[in-house]
Amino acid sequence: MRSRLVLEYDGSRFAGWARQPGARTVQAEVERALAVLLRSDAVPVTVAGRTDAGVHAWGQVASYEGEPAALAGLNALLPPDAAVLSCVAAAPGFDARRDATSRAYCYRLLTRPARSALERGRVLHWPHRLDVAPLHECAAGLVGTHDFTAFTPTDTEHVRFERDVYAAYWRCSAPDTLEFWIEADAFMRNMNRVLVGTMLEVAGGRRSFAGFTALLDGRPRHQAGPTAPARGLYLAGVGYGGERVLRV
Repeated sequence: MRSRLVLEYDGSRFAGWARQPGARTVQAEVERALAVLLRSDAVPVTVAGRTDAGVHAWGQVASYEGEPAALAGLNALLPPDAAVLSCVAAAPGFDARRDATSRAYCYRLLTRPARSALERGRVLHWPHRLDVAPLHECAAGLVGTHDFTAFTPTDTEHVRFERDVYAAYWRCSAPDTLEFWIEADAFMRNMNRVLVGTMLEVAGGRRSFAGFTALLDGRPRHQAGPTAPARGLYLAGVGYGGERVLRV
């Protein structure tokens, strides 16, 4: 039997999703809890999207071989900064990573002059110059198939740099809060954070819109902007069977 988990977590105190020797990771905590509940030595978990240290999730999806575990029991065994939202039986052979047809992310900015005590570690405080119109232009230019070589580290294991972006937009979710939403077939390491860092250069007048779109032709990494901090990024959800996460 295969089972499917949907999780949320605050990535602030995790060294990312993937298990690492001597590090606190989401995968290690989830697998530990499952092993206890299912009375097994080990319950390997496959995840839809590996998040880096400091990155959060609202709708991470994972799968494992075994029967569904009791939701209350799982959450009782998990630390306070991780929670399972659902744990159900999945179709035979379901693989959270291989079967995913899209992933959606959100990056959050706090644009007021003062930092936030309540959002610390969950948003990028950006008190600098910010022209919103170019942000909308940049996001619209991302939709379609592009070569995102400029938006991932040069030292990489990726062999395919083209990605199909299904939706990308900025929106004001609350006073002084801007959010960048994007959904694509897959993402490369740091891709969203470099996109945000580069778009902020455009919004600050330090890079032209034409200069930004030129990067989508497979330019080298050094021509793009800085990598935005991990704390503003959230894995929002995962699509399966061609169903989209973002409704636009």
